[in-house]
Amino acid sequence: NGETVEVALSEVVIEDRLRVLPGDKIPVDGKIVEGHSSVDESLITGESMPIEKETGDVVTGGSINTTGAFLFKATAVGKDTALARIVTYVEKAQASRPPIQRLADRIAAVFVPIVFGIAAATFLGWWLFTGSFSSAMVSAVSVLIISCPCALGLATPTAILVGTGQGAKSGILIRGGEAVETAQAIHTIVFDKTGTLTYGRPVVTDIIPTADKDEREVLLLAASLEQDSEHPIAQAILEKSRHLDIELSQTENFEAVPGGGIRATLSGANLLLGSRRFLTREGCEDTDDRGDRLLEEGKTTVYLSQGGRLVGIIGVADELRSESREAIGALRQMGIEVAMITGDNVRTAEAVARQIDVDLVVADVLPEQKANRIVALQQQKGVVAMVGDGINDAPALAQADIGIAIGTGTDIAIESADVALTSGDLRGVPGIIRLSRQTMRIIKQNLFWAFAYNVILIPVAAAGVLTPWGGPMLAAFAMAFSSVTVVSNALRLKRFNLEH
Repeated sequence: NGETVEVALSEVVIEDRLRVLPGDKIPVDGKIVEGHSSVDESLITGESMPIEKETGDVVTGGSINTTGAFLFKATAVGKDTALARIVTYVEKAQASRPPIQRLADRIAAVFVPIVFGIAAATFLGWWLFTGSFSSAMVSAVSVLIISCPCALGLATPTAILVGTGQGAKSGILIRGGEAVETAQAIHTIVFDKTGTLTYGRPVVTDIIPTADKDEREVLLLAASLEQDSEHPIAQAILEKSRHLDIELSQTENFEAVPGGGIRATLSGANLLLGSRRFLTREGCEDTDDRGDRLLEEGKTTVYLSQGGRLVGIIGVADELRSESREAIGALRQMGIEVAMITGDNVRTAEAVARQIDVDLVVADVLPEQKANRIVALQQQKGVVAMVGDGINDAPALAQADIGIAIGTGTDIAIESADVALTSGDLRGVPGIIRLSRQTMRIIKQNLFWAFAYNVILIPVAAAGVLTPWGGPMLAAFAMAFSSVTVVSNALRLKRFNLEH
């Protein structure tokens, strides 16, 4: 009723409007309906710099409002919030058992009866040869204590616990321990193009004046023609004009030609904006070959004429993410083959591939065919990972040995994946593999230590070497020391840098 009241978090429901003041923690997920601010989302994304938020932007529960005040509408509460889902994912990952852990369990299942046999043989041997029941019992108990497979049981879970926690701190959510083990064996990574390698929205990349005009004048004419259009290319041109603070002019006799372009008049001059074929058909013969260069780069070209003369060419493309080249370069340095899959035509796909240096391009793929292509790659290449963001990527993400979803993508894609990058930064993909390799290295070191410890010290205890030194007490100390060693080794992952 127009009043601001303070309520318990448990009372907040979807569609409630909540006011957030500077310094407040944002309580639930929502969308800003009034005001603007800078929000620290490092808890969720790992991004250290505050992010500017304004009306219409999404805010996440658990992040910190830094400067301004704003009003937002709750869109998710309780267990449905992003933070709650993150906690659930991490808990599941830390409680899961990767294949290497199951191997350790099977070994332990055989190891325990063998140890009991060794302890019984030790007791009988010492009793028969020495006649001392107490000496025989001390030696047998020393064998049992020193062979306790605590270190073996801790070797894998502690490394998985620390590794997945370290990943979560960096915005990498790993659903299960099996994903940690599989990621280090990846041979090929397949990236979806639109929305994953690119931002998923067209932007103006080139403005080429072809007459006595400059770039601002060409953009002024094009944006003035497009100001009432909802077409994605029109929105890209208008966004570019807003970015350059260009004040638009009002055109007259506006007419949209389906499949061609736009015609209108401005200050008495006839303007045409559209494809090269459209301008040629309308009598504008003065075309320019520089548009062909843009086409070869996989860009959509828009031609502008004034008074029957070509005055400019505008290139529009789905812009590559700023970190795409760096992420793919890092993967290639790690010896991993990189592929790109897209529904775009081959020319556009190959133009993008040249910019980011991928090894394999799979183009003209319908959404329902993506999972089949992943199957084919698995048969040819071995372990295949898929990185995607959209609903149409969900089957492929589920089919791949490792599905990696961009956290800024759709919920169904994230639910279908084994790993989610909450920040949407593609540099997290090589980070996943580095973390997996280091975690598996730590697990193998732990298992080696646990087995080596038992192999060396069980014969020592059985031979009675420990008996003069306190027998079971010294064995207990050695057993505890092995467990501490394993845990300490796993904790080294907390200092691991995922970026290098």
